[in-house]
Amino acid sequence: MAYNIADLVEHAVDLMPERVALLDDRREVTYAQLEDRANRLAHYLADNGVKAGDKVGVYSRNTIEAVEAMIAVFKLRAVMVNVNYRYVPSELQYIFENSDMVALIHERRYSDKVAATAPRTPNLKSFVVVEDGTDLEYSGTEYEAALAAGSPERNFGERSPDDLYMLYTGGTTGKPKGVMWRQEDVWRVLGGGINFMTGEYVKDEWELANGGAANPAMTRYPIPPMIHGGAQWATFQSLFAGGKTVMYPEFSGHTVWRVIDQLGVNLIFITGDAMARPMLDALIEGNPETGKPYDLSTMWVIASSAALFSPSIKDKFCELLPNRMITDSIGSSETGFGGLSAVTKGAAHEGGPRVKIDASTTVIDDEGNPIEPGSDQIGLIARKGHIPLGYYKDEAKTKATFVEYHGVRYSIPGDYARVEADGTVTMLGRGSMSINTGGEKVFPEEVEGELKSHPDVFDALVVGVPDERFGERVAAVVQSRTGHRPSLQELSDACRVQLAAYKVPRSVWFVDEIKRSPAGKPDYRWAKEQTTLREADEHLAPAVAGSAS
Repeated sequence: MAYNIADLVEHAVDLMPERVALLDDRREVTYAQLEDRANRLAHYLADNGVKAGDKVGVYSRNTIEAVEAMIAVFKLRAVMVNVNYRYVPSELQYIFENSDMVALIHERRYSDKVAATAPRTPNLKSFVVVEDGTDLEYSGTEYEAALAAGSPERNFGERSPDDLYMLYTGGTTGKPKGVMWRQEDVWRVLGGGINFMTGEYVKDEWELANGGAANPAMTRYPIPPMIHGGAQWATFQSLFAGGKTVMYPEFSGHTVWRVIDQLGVNLIFITGDAMARPMLDALIEGNPETGKPYDLSTMWVIASSAALFSPSIKDKFCELLPNRMITDSIGSSETGFGGLSAVTKGAAHEGGPRVKIDASTTVIDDEGNPIEPGSDQIGLIARKGHIPLGYYKDEAKTKATFVEYHGVRYSIPGDYARVEADGTVTMLGRGSMSINTGGEKVFPEEVEGELKSHPDVFDALVVGVPDERFGERVAAVVQSRTGHRPSLQELSDACRVQLAAYKVPRSVWFVDEIKRSPAGKPDYRWAKEQTTLREADEHLAPAVAGSAS
């Protein structure tokens, strides 16, 4: 059996060819059409020299063509490289070179950046350009022309569960790294190969497709960009089971609810507050075109993962959207899914997400021993079993992250956590961003969650800044709501409800907009730069505890 992404999609094609696989607000693509178009693109790439194991970039927003391209790459047993569409040319060059990319599929709107970068990356020879309504000049083959030149046949030969799936990290705390997975391993962890509710293995490669064919199709809407692993796997899960997946390239709070209203979406996938906050504002405002609430009667589930989902925002969603399932889960590029919690109103607590971890995830100390529940000891999230092979072309980082303790190989990306008395796990944040203030460790995410409980705070990032007395002090970069600017005392009071005094920000800078990745991940390097630049400018001095704000 080949537990392989392309094979699993093809099983759904064979059982449900006339079902709609992908749609946006203009068109629909059935499984039979998806098969035809992906086959054609795969053959075009092969005819232009792409072989099994070669790296092919997909540089696109959330479009139907982006999904077709990913499947085409997997059909060839080539390796898809996710390219962040916000990168500047120097960042693009790093990804192109580091990944050893030989072909690139990109939207026309990025042609100028590709043109500025491609001449310096000679291994990158083939370009397929997706028309998107822009008029930039480009070099390469237009997407539909490439499809017209390729064969529609499915004649690619046998594939393997060992075929490579690679996901580049966001790079918000350092250079992006290509996390390498066997396709069976990542499918087990993220694609439905293990039932996350029961922990049981899917034993037959046709099981997901058979289950989908026996039931009505669910309509899913993965909202984060497809450069994010969570969005990719929300899409693949849907395709493996014959579901219908909405692709929409632009994000705003009102856009989300309008798409759900118009297309009858059943499940949405988001990444924490960066998406939930504007969605909440739009939900409260209602449809500006009709003056009425959006029709959300088809929506059953809101699933959040991979970014802070603040308790105050969860509570408001529970209040405004009763009788829906709202979940918050943990995971990373290096571990996949690690645990999940169902969100209920009034369950706010100190710290980050509190979840029930799965059987392959644990919290360990520095010697690889499990942390005792209720001990208040802080440890590291570690996952065993189906985990990545390592980082592409980075042996040192691979050895540091994928560590063996007591004969068991773990993935330990650096996320700290505490095991509560009931066995649930509270996530505290990435250790590389923790703040050491007077010997006490402070994790930014727990402070950010409390800052955002203040009604005048739209978004916030927390970092450490130099302090003569304590080494570092807790500082916040805050985006307030338009027309509102809370005082430092008000923010301190909001934090002190759940946080010890040493965790409360002693410096605050206000900015027009918090910088995050397209998927909503925090950009702590940017936040550090803001504090450094502004602290050096006396006109931009922060509000400091004990002084006027």
